Amino acid sequence: MEEGIVLTMRGICKSFPGVKALSNVDFTLRRGEIHALMGENGAGKSTLIKVLTGVYAKDAGEIRIEGIEDAISIRSPQEAQNYGISTVYQEITLCPNLTVAENMFIGRTPGRSVDWKGMEKKAGALLDSLGIPARPKQQLGSCSLAVQQMVAIARAVDTECKVLILDEPTSSLDDKEVAMLFRLMRELKARGVGIVFVTHFLEQVYEVSDRITVLRNGELVGEYEVEKLPQVELVAKMIGKELEGLSDIKRRSAVAGGAEDVVYEAEMLSSTECRPFDFHIGKGEVNGFTGLLGSGRSESVRAIFGADPVTGGRVKVDGKSVKVQKPYDAMRQGIGYLPEDRKRDGIIADLSVRENIILAYQVMKGMGHPLSRAQAEAFADEYIQALDIKTASTDTPLGSLSGGNQQKVILARWLLTHPKYLILDEPTRGIDVGTKTEIQRLVLKLAEEGMSVTFISSEIEEMLRTCSRLIVMRDRNIVGELTGNELTQERVMHTIAGGGKEDE
Repeated sequence: MEEGIVLTMRGICKSFPGVKALSNVDFTLRRGEIHALMGENGAGKSTLIKVLTGVYAKDAGEIRIEGIEDAISIRSPQEAQNYGISTVYQEITLCPNLTVAENMFIGRTPGRSVDWKGMEKKAGALLDSLGIPARPKQQLGSCSLAVQQMVAIARAVDTECKVLILDEPTSSLDDKEVAMLFRLMRELKARGVGIVFVTHFLEQVYEVSDRITVLRNGELVGEYEVEKLPQVELVAKMIGKELEGLSDIKRRSAVAGGAEDVVYEAEMLSSTECRPFDFHIGKGEVNGFTGLLGSGRSESVRAIFGADPVTGGRVKVDGKSVKVQKPYDAMRQGIGYLPEDRKRDGIIADLSVRENIILAYQVMKGMGHPLSRAQAEAFADEYIQALDIKTASTDTPLGSLSGGNQQKVILARWLLTHPKYLILDEPTRGIDVGTKTEIQRLVLKLAEEGMSVTFISSEIEEMLRTCSRLIVMRDRNIVGELTGNELTQERVMHTIAGGGKEDE
């Protein structure tokens, strides 16, 4: 290996049934650098990390680590740690009921007797040297999330790690806590530790990283020095659209309601998962939240629907103040929501197509007043025909249908409630092109009939074809709003990346 390089991965391949997750991916980490690993959902970041840490066995390629002449084979996380590779995940994996010192040395105390004083003294010295504001005898659960992350990092550092992987370490931290974590990362960098920084926050990448490796669809796009890669170019490489030659995409006509036709309006709405924001939508309007994964777009619509606990803000529906604290409140106000993760939050796989379709309507009607079999059958038949759902019968378990038909069933569920405002979060993800087009046409048809729709998609072209107004998000904040002639790929990408009109 070249001097100064602590890790190389060359030609890494990994496939799962029907999916090629990684295809000939290279990655190089140098001693004493912070290297951001970037890519949208499904780009292959997590798979690459799991191959490196022994969670997955690679199908092809080689891994080399500083100080070992031959390529290594990593068969488990413990083997990875033995090679000096440690990972700190987004979710804290330590024990909150134990002390800081106990967490730092758990599983690493030889013999049956423990030198508690020695352990606490060593923990205190390490905490002090890294500037971590925690005491050895302090219960870990009493520390902030940021400090718990730092303790996990200190534990990794004390195992003589050469490679430290930080997987979304700042996702649950506020700005002050992020600053604390970055100070620690810079301290470790100065000590020669190579840090792999996985994050969706662009501003943080440019604040703390030295290099960036971009993956897309399981393939390597490239490795770049931070100062030589403007944010807008990073966004283009992640999304897969180069700025040169992009032309305006004419969206289909969509009706935008006037100020007097506002159906839903929120002021300083916030939840446990999103920062305060203002939002409104007019009758017959199709608008959307856009931004990279992790920007806050899904968290914002979950707050609108009350899917996450609402912590503040004022809401009006049809000009009247209302309280929307939970999904049932939103449903009573005529709001429907198709969630981003249909498997986790949408479908009930073991129930029939019919039972899935009538579910929301039955909840609103009251479980004490069940629909008759004939009524349920009639509703199911109506929407199976209207949405062209491919199913053997209404009794078919929903889990046996294709992804596109499952999505149509969830759409049918909400259309049956006749909402005035429908939120669709990634309604076309993972389905075929033909079904995507059908859903886009349906959205615009619903808008022409007067329904208000918020549409979220990772595909910018789809948003431009469908929406008359885009709310642009970055790092959990709204950073722009685009309408009319501003609805171009160039403008969306510049706004996501932090560029304004004066930069174009």
